[in-house]
Amino acid sequence: MNSPKHILLIEDDLDLAELAVAYFRQKDIQVHHCEDPLEALQNLKSRKIAPDAIITDLNLPKMSGLDFIRQMRNEGLMVPIILITVSNDVDTAVSAIEAGAYDFVVKPIHFPQLLISAQRAFKFNYLNRENKNLRDAIDQSKGLSPHGIIGKSESIRLIMELAKRVAKSTATVSITGESGVGKEVFAKAIHNWSGRSDKPFVAINCSAIPENLLESELFGHAKGSFTGAHDKKIGMFEEANGGTLFLDEIGDLNLALQAKLLRVLQEKEIKRVGENQPRPIDVRIITATHKDLRTEVYEKRFREDLFFRLNVIPILIPPLRERREDILPLAEFFLKKFSDLNGSKITGFTKAAKEFLLTQHWRGNVRELENTVERAVVLSSDSEIDVSSFLMFDEPVLTEDADDDVENQNTFIFRYGHQVAPLNEVERKYIQFVFEKCDRVKDLTARTLGIDRKTLYRKLQDGESLQH
Repeated sequence: MNSPKHILLIEDDLDLAELAVAYFRQKDIQVHHCEDPLEALQNLKSRKIAPDAIITDLNLPKMSGLDFIRQMRNEGLMVPIILITVSNDVDTAVSAIEAGAYDFVVKPIHFPQLLISAQRAFKFNYLNRENKNLRDAIDQSKGLSPHGIIGKSESIRLIMELAKRVAKSTATVSITGESGVGKEVFAKAIHNWSGRSDKPFVAINCSAIPENLLESELFGHAKGSFTGAHDKKIGMFEEANGGTLFLDEIGDLNLALQAKLLRVLQEKEIKRVGENQPRPIDVRIITATHKDLRTEVYEKRFREDLFFRLNVIPILIPPLRERREDILPLAEFFLKKFSDLNGSKITGFTKAAKEFLLTQHWRGNVRELENTVERAVVLSSDSEIDVSSFLMFDEPVLTEDADDDVENQNTFIFRYGHQVAPLNEVERKYIQFVFEKCDRVKDLTARTLGIDRKTLYRKLQDGESLQH
């Protein structure tokens, strides 16, 4: 709070600006004066200037003070803004407060009053930064971001930095990655980091809605436009107006709807099914898919022009098996979540359980991990979750067509086969299964099975398929 303070003054009245600069200089406050609000906005966005507060006139050339405030908030720039207005524009000033201004003063300017307002703005800005830094520090220590992204890995950190940067723009974002990696979580985070965070975030899964209904879901329809359209319907684009529309599994959109989506992106307007009247929309588009859209374009299943429209900012989320540092923070988060939901008093995982979690391949990624932890919370009767809770419904079985191949054994699901197998065969296959589950780490396998290492080594030697 003792460092020199900086004010950005946006004022086209040069006499008033000169008086303000001289007055604040006497108070050891530096003032950067700018006549053009568009130039000021560009300098703020590019971080050429980083003021502690902004003072702007309401009536400015090229852009009003009210529009300047709205643009600042849309860009996610949260510096406190003090508006200068005249007495008969107080209603407009109140609107500016609602739009995100910190305070307003009325002409003729009483500089001591303006100083008090600026000092309060400095304090407000300082406390906001300190609170954010404290929250970020706490969340980072837990591997949790302020907007739901959990992870400590370098790849997640870099993706979060990219997401924060692109959030402040209006560019379309394309998120790719395997099923279950958390694409919608990142889409929501981008929305929350943007200047649209107070507007709707609307998500739709393009593969989950029948093709004949998807156009109506996206764009809406007029009453009587088709059989069953008993009333008008507002589509997802209109619901998301001013905010963000997340189109999940965009790769499953048929070519006809791809053409209509392209037109919407170009014209920034939609037409409801059965209407000719265009409706303007202001929506930030984020898409996601597990498919390789470049391959889809090459094989003529996805329009190339739409691909380039959507792929302005590509974000690839790596699978969980490639960022193992994130497994335990995610597991701890899910443990607390499901313990609270189920009224459980489980406090954590045993050391063996943590080692087990870290050795799994997680083909279903974060979604599979979440389901695994939820199941363990429900089934465990101890204060800590042990490996047995994970394996209870994931054990190998013997079916009539069971293959002895190790790779196939790892995909067995707990169910009884049609034949009764000898006990030694069941034991052999079960040890084989756990051995592979533990990435062939013998110490971990022994702890998981609850036997000593000598016993495990002997049983491994007895089973030919377990030889290295």
